Amino acid sequence: MSRVNIQTQLAPAASQPLLAQIQQAFGATPNMFKAVANSPAALQSMWAAFGALGKGALGAKLGEQIAVAIANRNRCEYCLAAHTALGLKAGASSAEMSAAQAGRSSDPGTAAALTFVLNVVERRAQIADADVARLREAGFGDEQIVEIMAHVALNLFTNYINVALDVPVDFPRIALL
Repeated sequence: MSRVNIQTQLAPAASQPLLAQIQQAFGATPNMFKAVANSPAALQSMWAAFGALGKGALGAKLGEQIAVAIANRNRCEYCLAAHTALGLKAGASSAEMSAAQAGRSSDPGTAAALTFVLNVVERRAQIADADVARLREAGFGDEQIVEIMAHVALNLFTNYINVALDVPVDFPRIALL
């Protein structure tokens, strides 16, 4: 049971227009957004970040692969389920999403990005020059490296919301590794 309200009708008035946008985008309002809607500022921040990164240089598929790797590492069942579904919608195969959950990929660029993000999460951003150099060797430039870090930050935000507030999973469940 969630530790905060997840009923949209009880959300503050300032959250209602964003909830309407989310409803339109997904065809439903996922529980995570209902929980975050308790704070209009937090909801605006989260929704804006999803929108901006969705138009970013990395592409939706890699963004979702990053999300499942981080969700698995943080034991966030909600984000693992949601981002697996979104990854499939973005063109990833089930095998690609399962591999990403474990931090792996047969694509060298994706593998480098997943290794990097898991190092960032594990080391709390205390990474070495060599970690960034491996991203560059895989073809990532400054724009993509900064965007990868933005994905890490957004996914930590969503993982922590869902785990700490015990948000009920409303996507098809995926087993944690």
